Amino acid sequence: MNALLARWLLAGEWRMHPVRALVAMGAIALGVALGFAIHLINAAAFNEFTAAVKSVSGVSDLQVRGARASFDEALFPRLAQREGVTLASPVLEVDATVPEHQGTLKILGVDVFRAASIAPDLVGVPQPGRAFDTLMDDTIFLSPAAMAWLEVKAGDMLTLRSGTADIRLRVAGGLVRARSGQRIAVMDIAAAQWRFERLGKLSRIELKLAPGIDREAFRAGLQRELGAALLVTETEDQEARSNNMSRAYRVNLNVLALVALFTGAFLVFSTQALSVIRRRQQFALLRVLGSSRRQVLAQVLAEGALLGVAGSLLGLLLGYALAALALRAFGGDLGGGYFPGVQPSVRFQPLAALVFFLAGSGIAILGSASPAWEAARARPAPALKAGSEDVALARLARPWPALACLLLGAALTRLPPVHGLPVFGYLAVALLLIGGIALMPRFAAWVFNAAAGLRARRGVVGTLALARLANAPNQASIALGGVLSSFALMVAMAIMVSSFRVSVDDWLRHILSADLYLRSPAAADAGGLGPEQQRAIAALPGVLRADFQRVTPLALDPAQPSVALIARPIDAADPGRTLPLTGPSVDAGTARPVWVSEAMVDLYGYQVGKTITLPISGNAQPLLVAGVWRDYARQSGAIQMRLSDYQALTGDMTVNDAALWLKPDARASDVAAAVRALPFGAALELAEPGEIRALSLKIFDRSFAITYLLEAVAIIIGLFGVAATFSAQTMARAREFGMLRHIGVTRRQVLAMLATEGALLTAAGIAVGFLLGWCISLILVFIVNPQSFHWTMQLHMPWPTLATVAAALLASAAATALLAGRQAVSGDAVRAVREDW
Repeated sequence: MNALLARWLLAGEWRMHPVRALVAMGAIALGVALGFAIHLINAAAFNEFTAAVKSVSGVSDLQVRGARASFDEALFPRLAQREGVTLASPVLEVDATVPEHQGTLKILGVDVFRAASIAPDLVGVPQPGRAFDTLMDDTIFLSPAAMAWLEVKAGDMLTLRSGTADIRLRVAGGLVRARSGQRIAVMDIAAAQWRFERLGKLSRIELKLAPGIDREAFRAGLQRELGAALLVTETEDQEARSNNMSRAYRVNLNVLALVALFTGAFLVFSTQALSVIRRRQQFALLRVLGSSRRQVLAQVLAEGALLGVAGSLLGLLLGYALAALALRAFGGDLGGGYFPGVQPSVRFQPLAALVFFLAGSGIAILGSASPAWEAARARPAPALKAGSEDVALARLARPWPALACLLLGAALTRLPPVHGLPVFGYLAVALLLIGGIALMPRFAAWVFNAAAGLRARRGVVGTLALARLANAPNQASIALGGVLSSFALMVAMAIMVSSFRVSVDDWLRHILSADLYLRSPAAADAGGLGPEQQRAIAALPGVLRADFQRVTPLALDPAQPSVALIARPIDAADPGRTLPLTGPSVDAGTARPVWVSEAMVDLYGYQVGKTITLPISGNAQPLLVAGVWRDYARQSGAIQMRLSDYQALTGDMTVNDAALWLKPDARASDVAAAVRALPFGAALELAEPGEIRALSLKIFDRSFAITYLLEAVAIIIGLFGVAATFSAQTMARAREFGMLRHIGVTRRQVLAMLATEGALLTAAGIAVGFLLGWCISLILVFIVNPQSFHWTMQLHMPWPTLATVAAALLASAAATALLAGRQAVSGDAVRAVREDW
């Protein structure tokens, strides 16, 4: 087969059926576009976030941080005079709230003379003639993004809040350099310690080592000397923390985006399979005229490859445009909250583009492999005869490959994650989809043969429709490849999201048992509510009981984000009243008990009954893990302990939050007004349980907005696939319709038969898709989510949503078959059967 003939065959096929080719190409393009766009967005956001972190650390070789938010500044002179250290720069970090603004402003207190050598970006630029503003105790320097957010300029006064106290500072100027969107402020470290009540405290010390010093050996020795209460880290550790914190979210989004590409593979398969069936006699004639099997195989593979190449190139262009538009409109955060405050710009990545191009092209070639192999293996003599189309697909009805995929997929669900990612879970989902779709011909034959054998009055239309489906199940199953995969994945994602949402709602109902909640806008260990303020709140009229809570970050691993240490009143005899436990709690006896979240079990290996040490005070304290609780708010882990134990170990009597139970005759609005009337009440944030639940679920829905969008795209691709496939099949059956017209079947009956076929076939596909989607949802709920995000949930079926989508799919398939049939039966009956004379 020469090149001219190959081009002629390809051009003729695309000219005769352009819509079908465009649908398959569009599915590949959309899958590549979504995957490439999400990759570019995540990469841009992560790189910008990492660059912002590096700009704060400067050129330091090592950093000494506390396991808690701050540590004693007495360590600084020891490190500054240590052999091998050429320069040490102290830093105090404060996350201050701004009245009437959402979010916090990160303030860095620095020694301007030392910071100029290690982190020159953090040096403030004073106004002309006011060089000493960098050392004043009432000045602050803001990045451009912070100035724009706060709507201030140099010379303006800025009010910040630390705990319940307001602090007024003068904006003295900007910074030497700051990343786009980086909202930070810099002031003198002594002024920051005084103003924010952090006297004698530091957040970290940046170290610059002398040339020739072995950094790893120096780090290991210093870590041994400092103990567990302090961590010696590198800038790469901060990058690892950022990567570990968001990796599962980014990977899951990319996998979800590839659902469209996976669906496109089945559309390419159905397109090529129907093309091979319709041109079966043409290929047989080419074989008779001297073409080899290899040439026929290459021809069909080349047609599929061209669909993949064209779709992939179009997808890369569309993906880049989508990424640029999304970054400009929404920034780099796709709903997960992992990259706040960054304004990245999209950059074309050749390596990623090559990967997605090869993925799209490879998927198309893979989808063409089976039809190409059948076209090459077909014997010319039988293939030249009409009526052997379904025989050409007989290999699809073999159950063994499908069963092997299902069994292998089930086996993969038992394997552990790979580097914290559910790789085998993803593979199991793909194998279940492939195996379920491959079983569709056998399932269709069994169902429709059984239905045809029932003795029931069906009329002419029902009899003809069932006869067709029962005797040509392979062709019927091709029409369902794309829609079955998209519907099954939609069912799985709908069940998973609904299960997650219901579990979060139940979790919120459990933990929000009080009548009113208030929070101090303190950050980490700054400010908060002191003992006198706590007593004033508890003594308010209408308050029956007040439980106070202290939340502080705790760093246990330099490569992992900090975990949350939560100290609150907990009844050790019945912790389930306060905590949403996942199992029984053990009696700690004389030991101090703690209760850890599910993430702590996965990330740190904590188990019930295990004795652990935590750097809560100056030395590591032994504690007993008494139970495990479910936490949907902190993916990196959380530890709860009794407030009395925390205060005894640390001497810290301040708290962040309070939960108020009211007297039977008290109203929440009256108590809230009394709280605001306190001298410090204006600085507190108050909310009722219903408001917190509504806000939390709103944030949940916003986080899953991209998931809903990708689900809708998969369904739309599936519906286009049904339309293209049914249209191609009805056009290929023009002779069959002509024969039916010859024997007395009316045009209306033929159209009714096609609509019935479409409805019956889609109903069977919906049944299989629902079962397949339910199985996949079990993998998502009980394997992928726990391995990705380290939390479990209960299974919940969203019946109204599933029924609505199934009904819409059923109606769309029947209407599509009917519309396609109108064109097929519009011709003359005699001309339709002239080839069989």
